[in-house]
Amino acid sequence: MGRRGPAPKPVSLKVLAGNPGNRPLPETRSMTVSKARCPTWLSPGAKSEWRRIAPELERMGLLTALDRAAFAAYCESYAQWVACTRFLHEHGSHYLTPKSQLREWPQVEMAKQAGQTMRAFAGEFGLTPTSRLRLNIEGPEQEEDEFEAFLSRRG
Repeated sequence: MGRRGPAPKPVSLKVLAGNPGNRPLPETRSMTVSKARCPTWLSPGAKSEWRRIAPELERMGLLTALDRAAFAAYCESYAQWVACTRFLHEHGSHYLTPKSQLREWPQVEMAKQAGQTMRAFAGEFGLTPTSRLRLNIEGPEQEEDEFEAFLSRRG
C-alpha cells in the first residue's frame, strides 16, 4: 500500500507559495547545489526546450543539478509530443491500409502518452497555470501579446 495524502512539497516551493498552511517550515540544511547542465544525449528538440525554460526555473530556485533527470524527462517528452503532433498535422490522424481499412497512426497514441508525461513533469516544476497558481508568484511584467493586440483593435 502506498503512502497516503499528497506528496510533500520542497521547502522552496512552500516559500514561493507563501506557506498557506502557516505551519512552521522545516529548517533547510545549507548545501551547495550546482547549476543543472543540459544533458548531451537529449534530442535537439529537447535541448531547445531546456534552453528555453531552464534559465527561468534556475532563477526561481526550482531547477538544480539534483533535478536534472526529471527536467530532462520533461524536455524529452515535450520534444516527442511536438514531433508526433507535427507528423499528425502533416499526415492526419488516420490512414488507409492496403485492404482499405481506416487505421489510426501510432503517433496518435504516442502523442497522448508524451503529453501525459510532459504534463506530469511540468506540474512538478510549476510549468502549468494551475501549478503556478499554487506558487503565489507575482509574475514579471509581460509584453502585450500580438494576437491580443490584434483582437482589441478589431473590437
